[in-house]
Amino acid sequence: MPTHLTHWGALEAESDGRTLTSVRPWAGDPDPRDLIHNVSTAQHHPTRVLRPAVRQGWLEHGPGSGAGRGAEPFVEVSWDHALDLVSGELDRVYSGFGPSAVYGGSYGWASAGRFHHVQSQIHRFLNTLGGYVAGWSDYSYGASGILLPHVVGSADAIMAGATSWEVVSRTTELFLAFGGLSEKNSGVGPGGIGRHPARAAIRRAVANGCRFIDISPLADDTYADANAEWIAPLPGTDAALMLALAFVLDAEGLADRSFLTTHCVGYDRFLPYLRGTVDGVPKNPAWAERLTTVPADRIVRLAREMASARTMINLSWSLQRQQHGEQPVWLGVTLAAMLGQIGLPGGGFQHGYGATADVGLPKRVASAPSLPQGRNAETAGIPVARISDMLLTPGREIDFDGRRITLPDIELVYWAGGNPFHHHQDLARLRRAFTKPATVVVHEQFWTSTARHADIVLPATMSIERDDYGAGRNDPAFFPMPALTEPAGEARDDYDIFAALATRLGLEDTFTEGRDTAGWLRHLYAAWRTRLAERAIDVVDFDTFWSSENISIPVIDKDQVLFSEFRQDPGQNPLTTASGKIEIHCSTIAGFGYDDCPGHPVWIEPDEWKGRAGAHGLHLIANQPRTRLHSQLDVGATSQSAKTAGREPLRMHPDDAAARGLEDGDVVRVHNERGSCLAGLVVSDAVRQGVVQLSAGAWYDPDPDDPSFCRHGNPNVLTADRPASRLSQATTAQHALVEVEKWLDAVPEVSVTTRPPTLLEASENEG
Repeated sequence: MPTHLTHWGALEAESDGRTLTSVRPWAGDPDPRDLIHNVSTAQHHPTRVLRPAVRQGWLEHGPGSGAGRGAEPFVEVSWDHALDLVSGELDRVYSGFGPSAVYGGSYGWASAGRFHHVQSQIHRFLNTLGGYVAGWSDYSYGASGILLPHVVGSADAIMAGATSWEVVSRTTELFLAFGGLSEKNSGVGPGGIGRHPARAAIRRAVANGCRFIDISPLADDTYADANAEWIAPLPGTDAALMLALAFVLDAEGLADRSFLTTHCVGYDRFLPYLRGTVDGVPKNPAWAERLTTVPADRIVRLAREMASARTMINLSWSLQRQQHGEQPVWLGVTLAAMLGQIGLPGGGFQHGYGATADVGLPKRVASAPSLPQGRNAETAGIPVARISDMLLTPGREIDFDGRRITLPDIELVYWAGGNPFHHHQDLARLRRAFTKPATVVVHEQFWTSTARHADIVLPATMSIERDDYGAGRNDPAFFPMPALTEPAGEARDDYDIFAALATRLGLEDTFTEGRDTAGWLRHLYAAWRTRLAERAIDVVDFDTFWSSENISIPVIDKDQVLFSEFRQDPGQNPLTTASGKIEIHCSTIAGFGYDDCPGHPVWIEPDEWKGRAGAHGLHLIANQPRTRLHSQLDVGATSQSAKTAGREPLRMHPDDAAARGLEDGDVVRVHNERGSCLAGLVVSDAVRQGVVQLSAGAWYDPDPDDPSFCRHGNPNVLTADRPASRLSQATTAQHALVEVEKWLDAVPEVSVTTRPPTLLEASENEG
């Protein structure tokens, strides 16, 4: 059976040429995931976009008011007509407004294939036209992506250089999982994943005597194989808990002063805050207990346990998807520095074990070949989580990483890859924002919420319907990916769509360089093979590779240890920070003067948390789903099997359910001042009392009369569109305060999982 790479694992498939008739996990994966079955069951779902479609109001009146987006029917048109409309609109906007009026929306999870990776495709195409307004950073680790370069270096380099699972399994004695060690999240990887190694490594670590501690409001957000102790602080208080641990290390003389002197800067400037000499508030365990509810004596014992063992401090990405999310990440690094184990096998810190499948894989000698994106000549951009601000308040200035940036005035949004109506916060506000541009163009395989809020929707192929190759980030398994079926309906590859538009705009040769898909696959592979040969690394020729199951990209060091060279000689192997060392106090950040992110890590009370005076209700955790990646293939069988009453499940502690007269299986209304949604109740003692958990990714299904009400269970109608800080401007969509009540009215139908109203173009209808 041919193999095919996806974000959640490799699959083996049989096909009748039109559809996948059989799908099973790749035999080479020791820990396969069920998410692969979403692929085959979604391919011909009724929500598949089969023909180009144009919103009726835009087709009749042209660019302008977007008030009908998300409400008006679509008119199916021919490909020639659709391409003429899009190329004409591109010509109008670039000629009349320039690239600063074009937002090139995309997101990196668009497909596992490296050539058809649609973020690369759209960026290359828009760069051919003169550039575009870019979205900087990301939703996954937006706060960390800005903070960490100042404190320890590039977030991407830290994750790629993570101490390998093999080393952790042999040498770590205590593994602290702040924010969990998620089995579901570590099942997926950007660009794909061939083998899932984490579970086996965790089992080996336990067998070797390693203790795991899950510090999270969710007891089951860590591998069951870890047999973890569960510590459940009040959500949003991880920074307070970490400060108390640091207080004990300092007070009891357990901090490694030598390491802090030779490898760090700013520790002595952090101490007065920690000890309370600057504000009169010692950050001791009694102080932290009042904030976190974690007993002070457990905090003291935990600090001593950390100092007496080879300790790995793992920081989940979820920690920083909240207001002041930079602080727990900075404090996790500070704790590791105080222990003095950074650069030692099995010790130190990591930001992302359990976040994606690639963290913990040793670095490869080279990445897989990919399509060059060209150079973006447009300098304007925005932090990606500020899309609504950009569209609603063009011209406004905001702070961002030491700069003042002006939000551009966008005439055209061109979106290919990703679903902002999944991952953006405060969806009713985003919906208002999407009415502002003159035109919204979207490439999509399915009638997602984003497609339904577009003017022109161009049907794109799924990865199983096109030739490609792929290897996930840091993954050594490099797979050929020949098409397994023909395209559904009239779907076309994104590359072919962009090539056709480039031809209409007189830029075909610039975009395609005279190559079709097959030509690019061979060209990119040959250049990659040549680069490796120059380093005395031999790989097979393209034809041999294409006929293989996969080939291996060599790794540099299977026993990789993060910052081992820096530890050995910080002078010869400095970090990429301003000082070349770990910055516990960062003069650069301090110089920005941000009151919500000062020069060293601190506890700052969130605007929205259960500890605030007068706060009521329940604390919502909007984490990643178990049965899909973000919102991808939500209509697939595996994703649909997890629904309760046709909606996204909401988990609640039994005592909280009883206090509200709720029972397992009830349809409930989750609400706050921003919006509301329906969900299916699941009563579970794996959720901390006072907390509810509603995963993101249910396709947004707004009530026609109230866009703040989602009938399907998307929690981002509830989350605030406030940034983590002025430093990062990152999303805070992991947390919100809500209340939950039983839904007593007739349960409305979910419409987003059915095809939207579509009409045939008049000329075709007449024919």
